[in-house]
Amino acid sequence: MKPQPTPPRPPGKESGGDIYIRLLKLVRPHAPKFVLAMLCMLVVGALTSALAFLVKPAMDDIFLKKDTRMLMLIPVAVVLIYLIKGACHYAQSVIMNFIGQRVIADLRYRLYEKIQEQSLAFFTQNPTGVLISRITNDVNFMKEAVSEAVTNLFKDSFTIFCLIFVIFYRDWKLAIIAMVVFPLTIYPIATFGRKMRKVATRTQVTMGTLTSLLQETISGTRIVKAFGMEKHENERFAGENELLFRLTMKSVAISAISSPFMEFLGGIGIAVIVFYGGYQVIQGHSTPGTFFSFLTALIMLYEPIKRLTNVNNKIQQGISAAIRVFGIIDTTPDILDAPDAVELPRITQGIALEDVSFRYEETPVLKNIALRITAGEVLAFVGMSGGGKTTLVNLIPRFYDVTSGRILIDGRDIRTATIASLRKQIGMVTQQTILFNDTVRNNIAYGSFEKPEAEIIRAARAANAHDFITRLPQGYDTRIGEQGTKLSGGERQRISIARAILKDAPILILDEATSSLDTEAEIEVQGALENLMQGRTTLVIAHRLSTVRNADRIVVLVDGRIIEEGTHDELLARQGEYAKLYAMQFKEENGNGVRNRTPSPSGSAAMGEA
Repeated sequence: MKPQPTPPRPPGKESGGDIYIRLLKLVRPHAPKFVLAMLCMLVVGALTSALAFLVKPAMDDIFLKKDTRMLMLIPVAVVLIYLIKGACHYAQSVIMNFIGQRVIADLRYRLYEKIQEQSLAFFTQNPTGVLISRITNDVNFMKEAVSEAVTNLFKDSFTIFCLIFVIFYRDWKLAIIAMVVFPLTIYPIATFGRKMRKVATRTQVTMGTLTSLLQETISGTRIVKAFGMEKHENERFAGENELLFRLTMKSVAISAISSPFMEFLGGIGIAVIVFYGGYQVIQGHSTPGTFFSFLTALIMLYEPIKRLTNVNNKIQQGISAAIRVFGIIDTTPDILDAPDAVELPRITQGIALEDVSFRYEETPVLKNIALRITAGEVLAFVGMSGGGKTTLVNLIPRFYDVTSGRILIDGRDIRTATIASLRKQIGMVTQQTILFNDTVRNNIAYGSFEKPEAEIIRAARAANAHDFITRLPQGYDTRIGEQGTKLSGGERQRISIARAILKDAPILILDEATSSLDTEAEIEVQGALENLMQGRTTLVIAHRLSTVRNADRIVVLVDGRIIEEGTHDELLARQGEYAKLYAMQFKEENGNGVRNRTPSPSGSAAMGEA
């Protein structure tokens, strides 16, 4: 029977060896440098064994035969050996660190790039702190496994090979006795390695949890303080920090025990060799020079073997980290360009949702949505929280893909267009304003850095932002802090609107764009939004009355279904769900003293987040 080939391991099920081989394959682009470093390591190993080789002529020719010629030659040879060995050690160290750092820098970029490719669902399933830990902590463990561990692995392996040659050359019988001890070292090395990988995996998971906790509590410090939860968060951090401490100490203990244990095994071997070798010298079967040359090589041999134990520990830590990093790199994004995807031209006709359904994992969110939006129309989505409004608009730029049905722009299924050309047509302003710790200018020009200064200023003016920007210390060159903390809520939102104006996308999504602002800030922002909406197909998830009042059409979503649509006046006249929402909002606002007015046909509906 013809032997069947071994089936490949399924993704994510690679063995530790497979993972490490994959890690080493990243060195391929640097093969010439790697070969040069290996040659340097080979020289280092050979010259290390040469020192042990010189012990015999030093003892027999200088001290026993009193040969003055050898007295002159051997010291010179020792100096040359150390000089050349030092130069080669320096060269291989620099080269291997260059390779290791370059590989890890490239891997860190690939990891970050892969994270950026993922859909929103990926970020829902993977906390921010855990992803940060992958890029920082895990990649650093891999760096040690690629540069330091590989260097020691090859250098010490070459050294061991050369020293074994010396001991067999000097006395093959003694060498065989010494080799009996070697197999005893394999079991503890493997045992320590397995324990180290388990501890390393738990350590890296804990580090990810700790990083995630830090990200949450530092970014949410206002809420922590507002609710007086400092002690609670301190206790949470203390628990994870203590767990990390214990795991780190376990790792230290494993590393610490491996070295003395190897020395103990080496001591047993040396004791046996000293007894047997000394007996051979006393009996006249060997010379003192031969024995001490052998003993020197043997003692030097145990040192690289002992170091290989630590190398194995670093490799196991690197494998544990690599499994986590490659797990992300191997993740296929949910949202991809189709193989035959084409550029989507600027919208001229409109958007159509045909029998669209969507579910988060097993939870249905949208059910059989059928909707047509004419180019240039302002369409508002309203309904209670959880009705699916934000999810629906997130399907249009393909932040998620529909579970069933299809979305068309000008009659073309958006899944047949390139993602870049689709999203180029869509501008967004959301309730949660996302700004970067950069200048005002760069925040406005984000995604449109090629735009000239005049257009940036024009966009800022249209967003009612130019005046407050010019009052900042460095004007458009002012850095606004993380998430724009140096600006007020209204100022941050107007920067966000200016960014959308500068992009000049024909489709605009406004997701609760004014719901978090006070009345004064809302007036400024609303004026900016009106400038932004001109001539665009606008989808509004509404909360404030002023946002919806002038909408061409209003769609009411309840439990993922469209139950009503029409103009504000038409929906009020029907006395259906929209009228109930409107009455509810008016009652709440009037009762809280937010606004004191009676409902009128020019008003709007109560909206919540999706």
